[in-house]
Amino acid sequence: MAQHDMNIANQGFPAFRSDLNNALSAIQTTHSGTSRPTGAVAGQIWLDTTTATSPTLKYYDGTDDISLATIDHTANTVNWLDSTVSITGLSTTATGTVLTLSDTASTSTVNLIIDNQKEVRFRETTGNGTNYIGLKAPASVSADLTFTLPATDGTNGQVLTTNGSGVLSFATPASGISWQSTVKTSGFTAVAGEGYFCNTTSSAFTVTLPASPTAGQQIALVDYAGTFDTNNLTINPNGNKIEGGTVNLLLTGEREGVLLVYIDSTQGWIPVSGINEGTDALEALALTVDYLVVAGGGGGGDFGAGGGGAGGMRTGTQTLVTATNYTATVGGGGTGARTISSVPSTGGSNSVFNTITSNGGGRGGDNLNGVGGNGGSGGGASRNASTSIGSGNTPSTSPSQGANGGTAYAPDPYLGGGGGGGGSSGSVGSNASGSVAGAGGAGTASSITGSSVTYAGGGGGGTGNGATSGSGGSGGGGNGGNASNTGFAGTANRGGGGGAGYSGDGGSSPAPCQGGNGGSGVVILKYPDAFTISNPAGGLTISTPSASGGYKVSTITAGTGNVQWNL
Repeated sequence: MAQHDMNIANQGFPAFRSDLNNALSAIQTTHSGTSRPTGAVAGQIWLDTTTATSPTLKYYDGTDDISLATIDHTANTVNWLDSTVSITGLSTTATGTVLTLSDTASTSTVNLIIDNQKEVRFRETTGNGTNYIGLKAPASVSADLTFTLPATDGTNGQVLTTNGSGVLSFATPASGISWQSTVKTSGFTAVAGEGYFCNTTSSAFTVTLPASPTAGQQIALVDYAGTFDTNNLTINPNGNKIEGGTVNLLLTGEREGVLLVYIDSTQGWIPVSGINEGTDALEALALTVDYLVVAGGGGGGDFGAGGGGAGGMRTGTQTLVTATNYTATVGGGGTGARTISSVPSTGGSNSVFNTITSNGGGRGGDNLNGVGGNGGSGGGASRNASTSIGSGNTPSTSPSQGANGGTAYAPDPYLGGGGGGGGSSGSVGSNASGSVAGAGGAGTASSITGSSVTYAGGGGGGTGNGATSGSGGSGGGGNGGNASNTGFAGTANRGGGGGAGYSGDGGSSPAPCQGGNGGSGVVILKYPDAFTISNPAGGLTISTPSASGGYKVSTITAGTGNVQWNL
């Protein structure tokens, strides 16, 4: 390797010969050296050997040296350094050729653009012919679209799918159902492509469909134990649609099964097959309302008088219609007797829900009128009409809304009133006997709220002259009075009858002689939790619904008005 200034001066032959050989050597080695040759002129190409194993070929433009390429002696390759390459009509048949577009400096976007709907072609082996597989863009594209390939390979049988934004991934096709071996016994969110065996033996529950389904996805549901007819399976579309509607639907047939397929946002999920389904595998969610209607308890009599009868108590279920007003009324309790003030006892007021009326409890007999009052449950008789008890279940309902009151004990020195009757299937008021007044009849327990609570207990009978007053019946019945107290009031919103009063001096002292007021009634409603209850025009005191096990419970404690339900 050598360099020469390419200037041969006039000189003797031996010196001339040596100078010429040096110039030829410089040409032969491309003016190799670690710096630009002395005397270089614009347009001269020289080889910079600063890095001996990878010298750089340079071009001198008269001012600067421009690097053209590096020559890798180890790999035997030439790496051109020009940052911009324009290739027109590229054609190569060389095997093993790799065309790389690289933006190593990250200063610009490097793209391979094929214009005018031309193709990228992949030919078969030359020995087999010239057929190819080609890829090309459609004739018109509304916006740029880039597909990003998956980072890893899929598994056998998977297909490429898009997320809707150009990102591709491998997924198992949704052509079949993957049946889940674990039987479902409570609410869950289904996964597209899966089938479930649902066991509603213990209780009804809800299957929530996927939140973001795509066309063609499927879900299968089957009645595992043949109990869909007694405990329905609810299907919640989760913000989408089923058969074009947004409401929950039910599977209600014994051994019923259904295959749902998602089509689009207009129709949503559609049942495409089913067994034991009748005319349609899916049914609209019914508005079935369980009710407990307890009327106000009757007021208690005065001394030696009868306890107030409990408010009538009725329970059952009604199938109603959404967006329709239904009347509801909570009856108040009756007033306890004030004989000294010539104020008789009064019966309780009726409670109502839709077509169901529970009648107010009968008044306890008092010293103004010893006859126990008729009502939902009968009032106990007073000493001055000892056998004239109030009749329960008046007017008559089936099943009975309440029991009769008890008889009084008239002979001196003891004055014992009969107990008020208990509500619904509760017991009759006890009869007074000797020195003990009659106890109020026991009420009836209900678990409509989720806990067992007893309602509609009869009021205890009153006494005088040191006898023992009757205790109130379980379910809010008021106790009879004693030497220090008037008759006790029935419990509010339980419909308990008021307890009768007490007298130790034949009724000349007003305070202990007074009977207790009856307790107010209540209306309690239980319904599927897909529905929302409202009190359109007001007038009712209604609790915020509590939800559990697929149902809501609303308690109305006072007032008159309408309720309605909506999805």
